[in-house]
Amino acid sequence: MDQPQLALWHSQFDQEGYVILRDFFTPALIEQARDALTTLVDQHAEQLLAAGKITDRCQDAPFATRLLQLYRANMAAAPNLLRRELHLAGLFDIFFHPRLLELVASFLGDEIRLYPNYSARPKFPDHAPTEVLWHQDGGYTQGTVEQLRMVNVWAPLVSAYVENGCMQFIPGTHRLGVAPHERRDYYLEISQDALAPRLAQAVNIELDPGDLVLFHNLLFHRGLPNRADHIRWSLDWRYQDATQPTLRKEQGHLARSRNHPEQVVQNAAYWTQLTFQ
Repeated sequence: MDQPQLALWHSQFDQEGYVILRDFFTPALIEQARDALTTLVDQHAEQLLAAGKITDRCQDAPFATRLLQLYRANMAAAPNLLRRELHLAGLFDIFFHPRLLELVASFLGDEIRLYPNYSARPKFPDHAPTEVLWHQDGGYTQGTVEQLRMVNVWAPLVSAYVENGCMQFIPGTHRLGVAPHERRDYYLEISQDALAPRLAQAVNIELDPGDLVLFHNLLFHRGLPNRADHIRWSLDWRYQDATQPTLRKEQGHLARSRNHPEQVVQNAAYWTQLTFQ
């Protein structure tokens, strides 16, 4: 990789807690990922049809609105995220992208696991269960999370901007350690004592398909409410130093390893045989 550029990314990640990479994924790769998720939407359509909840599969609806149309009359049953379903051939090239893994290796070293927290999120308009509150990923993890060496990745599959609920970050907050979190209806939220003094520093993370952002697992972040007329589809996943424990019952999957190359997920066919574990 270009060493000056790499040094700049490392500096930004260290100082701000995140770095944005524009046009990282090709349009063809984004379309491949959307096609993979469309197969899951197809399954939802068939289930709803079989249950008598709908009479139309909405097959001609655009990717950004179809799942919304399917669940519009029954939003309480709409999926908040997709996770265990993501062992699809079309997502392998996203999660195990060679250039991305090369970049992540510059942060974590050559032993890298795909951490057992990878999701596709259909953020529905004005839908509280998909409105993620201010939090740190480390706030959800039991144990000494400050010691976990991780890189979080977030990538939109439709343009993400303020109106449809882009993410917000508070730069530099990854240096504060784990903040106290409080339980809300659907998610944890950073306590107001820790959050309020820093809210004025929040920045909007507006991205287009093909862009991605790397960020620290202790960075304060949230998703804005979706006020648009379509779903803000996105993928989020995490890489971890595979020499460390996950602090979860699941162990994830090796993405890169010099010590155990035989255990690395090598291709899409192998990925489809695995499960969330």
